Amino acid sequence: MPGGYAAARLRLLQEESRSGPPRRSALAELTDQWLAALLTSGARTAGVGAGVSLVAVGGYGRGELSPRSDLDVLLLHDGSADRGALAALADQVWYPVWDMGLALDHSVRTPDEARRTSGEDLKVQLGLLDARHIAGDPALTSGLRTAVLADWRAQAPKRLPELHELCQERAQRHGELQFLLEPDLKEARGGLRDATALRAIAASWLADAPREGLADARRRLLDARDALHLSTGRATDRLALQEQDQVAAALGLLDADTLLRQVYESARTVSYAGDVTWREVERVLRARSAPRPRLRGLLGGRGGRAAGTAADTGERSPLAEGVVEQDGEVVLALTARPERDPVLPLRAAAAAAQAGLPLSLHAVRRLAAAARPLPVPWPPEAREQLVTLLGAGESTVAVWEALEAEGLITRLLPDWERVRCRPQRNPVHRWTVDRHLVETAVRASALSRRVGRPDLLLVAALLHDIGKGWPGDHSVAGETIARDVAARIGFDRADVIVLATLVRHHLLLVETATRRDLDDPATVRSVADAVGGPVTLELLHALTEADALATGPAAWSAWRGSLVADLVKRVAAVLAGEPAADQSAPQETTAEQERLAIEAWRTGGPVLALHARSEALPPDGAGAAEPADTAGAGDQPEPEPIGVELLIAVPDQPGVLATAAGVLALHRLTVRAADLRAVELPPELDGTGGPVADGPHRGGDVLLLSWRVAAEYGSLPQAARLRNDLMRALDGSLDIVARLAEREAAYRKYPRRRGVHAPPPRVTIAPGSSQLATVIEVRAQDAPGLLHRIGRALEAAGVTVRSAHVSTLGANAVDAFYVTDTAGAPLQPMRAAEVAREVQRALA
Repeated sequence: MPGGYAAARLRLLQEESRSGPPRRSALAELTDQWLAALLTSGARTAGVGAGVSLVAVGGYGRGELSPRSDLDVLLLHDGSADRGALAALADQVWYPVWDMGLALDHSVRTPDEARRTSGEDLKVQLGLLDARHIAGDPALTSGLRTAVLADWRAQAPKRLPELHELCQERAQRHGELQFLLEPDLKEARGGLRDATALRAIAASWLADAPREGLADARRRLLDARDALHLSTGRATDRLALQEQDQVAAALGLLDADTLLRQVYESARTVSYAGDVTWREVERVLRARSAPRPRLRGLLGGRGGRAAGTAADTGERSPLAEGVVEQDGEVVLALTARPERDPVLPLRAAAAAAQAGLPLSLHAVRRLAAAARPLPVPWPPEAREQLVTLLGAGESTVAVWEALEAEGLITRLLPDWERVRCRPQRNPVHRWTVDRHLVETAVRASALSRRVGRPDLLLVAALLHDIGKGWPGDHSVAGETIARDVAARIGFDRADVIVLATLVRHHLLLVETATRRDLDDPATVRSVADAVGGPVTLELLHALTEADALATGPAAWSAWRGSLVADLVKRVAAVLAGEPAADQSAPQETTAEQERLAIEAWRTGGPVLALHARSEALPPDGAGAAEPADTAGAGDQPEPEPIGVELLIAVPDQPGVLATAAGVLALHRLTVRAADLRAVELPPELDGTGGPVADGPHRGGDVLLLSWRVAAEYGSLPQAARLRNDLMRALDGSLDIVARLAEREAAYRKYPRRRGVHAPPPRVTIAPGSSQLATVIEVRAQDAPGLLHRIGRALEAAGVTVRSAHVSTLGANAVDAFYVTDTAGAPLQPMRAAEVAREVQRALA
């Protein structure tokens, strides 16, 4: 009875002692008994005798019932029963399931109808491959299952390419499970659907997936889905951030990171098995479609092969010592002896990556089983082969993952284990730590022509985040690890020092360029002291760009590239012995900035200029380039939109920064970057070089604010409207605070999307960053009006903002403010700490 089934189901799901495969099997068995009883009683009521059976298909057919899984059921009949009676019987089975609130995917068909439908619909055919008898006539179910499997095997040359295309389309839609912060356990690449596709391939008898670890990977993904269903009470396969701690606890895991790492490892196993298996399917289908060689029987054997063995009859092309290409894969030569050649794994991997070919499964496994460990330090050839592998570009990734799948990477680099499959809980990062390191090497390979030591660049790219597996600052921990690894793989003492420096300071250039005043001599001097020499600076510049490009689209832009290039130029000059720029001298201004400043001084009010900008990264990525002319533009990089540049000049007065930021927020303009500085104008200067005869001001400063902004939605406002509102805000007739408060109150009327809980803002002092001002750094979740609130807090604290440097990275704002006291001197330490606390309170 439904009530009895419901109670028994609830008890089973609440039983803590039974989980995983035993609970899924028990739930399927319990459901079988219930549905069998429904079929029996329904058959009596509807007057249907023999010739019917109830069949579980899909996940239910495999006995993989999660707590909120759909029930995929087929009511099979031989066509002898009355259609009305069959409909009544179906109602007797389906309605109790619906009354229980369970999702049901159902159909009523004869065996011929089921076969015909499966021939038209691949998904139906895949479900029927797992058909399992529940109740009724077992011969009917058995006959259908036999026929469906025969159809599948006969149609495999046509159906398997369709299945492969389906898998690829799904991966495009849902991404790669092993890298997603909120993965879909079922649909993403490497998930449960791909594991099921591997079962279907095996059922075709054309190919079989590598079995090692696959069953465990599938079980762990199913266990995670079970815990997700129980934690949320919903039929969901998406492992959302806010539910990961609960799921981890339900599985007895330490925390959400442990859960994600386990999920990623499982997905990686499934993905790699899929890559290997689909390659084998393609090879078999290609061989079947090719004309048969004449006299094959006379030339020996059946024509089969085992990659890298004497049974292989395919043509072989040498790639390196002990390494050959065959059938589109890299295999070991017949004479290769991995047990005597410790460099062979790296040589084979480098050859495969350089040729753009996959390493065969047999070759990798043979290397993993037989290869000797490398001596320490590594011989020069081993180090050269590692650099060759890393320098191959995009093809490095697949080869690296093949080595990773068989444990060869952690054998070569033991420190790799701590970053393997390690999640990065930052939406800016698109990869796990280990994949990010490989992707950085891929990006660095494209920049290798820019540096004199590409080997150091590539190895630094591979190691720059290696410290993320350890407590504390990953750059500090990584420096120690990099020294050890570099010495172990055979670099000399000088190179070890350079690699350690690159790892320790791999964030230095981009953080300094975007968060510090480059016109302050202390800024440039501190970078020069940290870098130490021009060779390291050159390498660090390329590593910075490769790291950012491998992080994600939010981490690099033409604007960031130009700032970093400017910093590198200044640091190079200092390292060459040139004095740092004297900030006491007036900063160079452009003709337009000077014109705006003079106009603001003459009128006594704000003057604005809006410019739509698009910049292109030059081929070497060294920074922003001028827009290309129409002629020959096809050879130039595509322009990169960087929003709109807004220049504001206004006579210096309290609160300009906060007021301008508030006006921009009112107009729904997002500030991507900002810079503020004062320009001193002599009182006799006007726009033509003559005296200011009747201007309202005589001598003093004009503030120049340079903003990079973008509209939240819709089009940009007109400059005249911005100027009008800025004038009203400065004279007090426009209450910015009240207007922004009204908007915030309106937002609160609507339920907010669930998402990542942002950590609280953090306000700190950056000691030693400037000799002329105190640097206050604010890190917070980016939000409309944030810069306005910070500016008001600094104004309320009674300090002068000398310059501001705003940087937005994804959802995070990192802003640096150079402030002084009213006399123009840096703040005393206690006063600086007090100001930081006041800003922190204002943002809380």
